[in-house]
Amino acid sequence: MNRFTRTTPKLPAGYRLVQLDTVDSTNAEAKRRADMGEPGPLWIWSARQSKGRGRAGRQWTSQVGNLFASLLVRLDCPLQTASQLALVAGIITYETISKLIAYEGRSKLLLKWPNDILLNEEKIAGMLLENLGSPDDRRSVVVIGTGINLASHPENLPVPAVSLDAYGLAVPPAEALEVLAATTHEWLNRWDEGTAFPSIRRAWLDRAGPKGRKLVVRLGDTQIEGSYAGLDLDGALRIETDSGARTVAAGDVFFAA
Repeated sequence: MNRFTRTTPKLPAGYRLVQLDTVDSTNAEAKRRADMGEPGPLWIWSARQSKGRGRAGRQWTSQVGNLFASLLVRLDCPLQTASQLALVAGIITYETISKLIAYEGRSKLLLKWPNDILLNEEKIAGMLLENLGSPDDRRSVVVIGTGINLASHPENLPVPAVSLDAYGLAVPPAEALEVLAATTHEWLNRWDEGTAFPSIRRAWLDRAGPKGRKLVVRLGDTQIEGSYAGLDLDGALRIETDSGARTVAAGDVFFAA
């Protein structure tokens, strides 16, 4: 059996799965189903994406053999609380990859704000969260999209990428999804719709490396340079600049040379 053989992964109780050969993007499919009243929790998993997306609408290269999956979930909390899932999602993917690595590579994993995963300084996974509800709603509808480079990775990116295959690890997408789904269920329960966010914040910090590393944050035409100073109590990125401490709630983070 090769890594591309289609098998059905086992999911935690209460979760359902839609398994597709191809789709524009798993997040887009999850959103369409939410609009039609799908209650969730529902995983959308596709072997291919024709229009995979990352943050800020950027294209996510979608090569067969990698994992593309999105979870549609409805939560009993408002949008402001659901936004904490940006950090929860990073922990989930970090823990998923650490379970898939069959060597002492966990120490080489790093969580970059808010939820990119680096292996030996190269990007191996990313997540795209989309809140579908209104800020005035008392409940939230969220899509958590995950892309993990299992068999291949794109070249010539601003942040170099890598795959598990580059380390000699042949992980089938079905196996990766099974681990991802179990890990997602575990950490969503730990988060408890925001009740346990302080412990989530600590868990994120434990996986993000020591303070003091030089960073550049870009948001549109704005660029902030400084050093990593942890997170504020709400999970925003703290940066120590020449002019003092700054808090960043959105932006693309790059490690400075």
